[in-house]
Amino acid sequence: MPTEAITDPRTFTDPAALHGLLARIRKEDPLPFIAADDYAPFWLVSSHSDILEVERNSAQFINAPRQALLPLSYERQARAAAGGVETAAIMRNLILMDGEEHKAYRQITQSYFTPKGLESLIGDIEQLATEFISRMDQSEGEIDFAQVAMAFPLRVVMTMLGVPPADEPMMLRLTQQTLSSQDPEFQKEGGARAAMLQMYSYFQKIIADLRATPNDTLASVISNARIDGELLADRDVFGYFNITATAGHDTTSYAITSGMLAFLENPDELAKLRTDPALMPLAVEEILRWTTPVKHFCRTAVNDCVVAGKAIKAGDLLLLSFPSGSFDDAIYEDPFTFRIDRRPNRHLAFGTGPHVCLGQYLARFELASFFRELLDKVEHIELAGTPRFVEGSFVGGVKHLPVRYRLKPAA
Repeated sequence: MPTEAITDPRTFTDPAALHGLLARIRKEDPLPFIAADDYAPFWLVSSHSDILEVERNSAQFINAPRQALLPLSYERQARAAAGGVETAAIMRNLILMDGEEHKAYRQITQSYFTPKGLESLIGDIEQLATEFISRMDQSEGEIDFAQVAMAFPLRVVMTMLGVPPADEPMMLRLTQQTLSSQDPEFQKEGGARAAMLQMYSYFQKIIADLRATPNDTLASVISNARIDGELLADRDVFGYFNITATAGHDTTSYAITSGMLAFLENPDELAKLRTDPALMPLAVEEILRWTTPVKHFCRTAVNDCVVAGKAIKAGDLLLLSFPSGSFDDAIYEDPFTFRIDRRPNRHLAFGTGPHVCLGQYLARFELASFFRELLDKVEHIELAGTPRFVEGSFVGGVKHLPVRYRLKPAA
């Protein structure tokens, strides 16, 4: 498989092929320069140590102007479908901010997303896990597990944003259209930008209502936040809502479905967790390493520099391959073995440095609550068909997971 295949969204539907390609790249040339048709040329950062170096040096490697690598033709088509409206005109989010500006905007919700800040939500998250696992009672022993895995974190995040349950199907469609826009199953007319425009219109009303009548929700904290005494611009508030709605649920959903597949393919590890539930925190970290739902982010070099012995020019684009870093055998012993008691586990699922994922602790709470409830209610579970993966190079995982299961007898 040529190195350029890393730009092909279909590569990500076959984990074995993907990891085979990335392992070869790390061995032969861990920082290749790739100029694939219809893509901006970039340096592929594949080793764990080089990804850390780039992410931690945020003054030299900035997030703007490109957070993800998508086909240039797709970007042109999306702009045309959105009436020529640039994304920056309706949205700016934390991912595209750098330096002091990024720090100031991040501080708006930093305390909310700490373990202490989330304490008041733990009970609600556990209750929701119980509610969504109980839906399996109505499925007569077979279900597409992805339906349950997607609905649970969606409800958690939408509750935080003030979105009523009746609007959750619409928000699921919009978030999938935004983050999985390369996958034909999720493609809709206008692509990601059209979805953003619809989401922007929807959240404008919520923002206006919360500014008129504030409450103690995350949505209200964001809507009423001030920097230098001024309320945030609408596009900045929406950027916060958008990243919370998308990154806050799709990534966790894919971690759950892909983590479940890992357990089904490694039943001894599932049995180990049943026998010793105290392993759950370590199991969550291994699920995150194994699934790494965010496949890449981009950085742009500010000045000429050297990375992995290569001369990087100012303005060069670097693509950080998180699945590659999370399976780097220079860091992990036997990385291609799913092992729930792995320790240490310095995975890159949440990134690192100033842009480390703001919602990492929320995601960990959700994963632990969900799998704890699953083990409590489900006696046996196995594959009932072929899993299908998202066709996309930015965010993804298992999108369909047919399973057959047996619930524990009622007490």
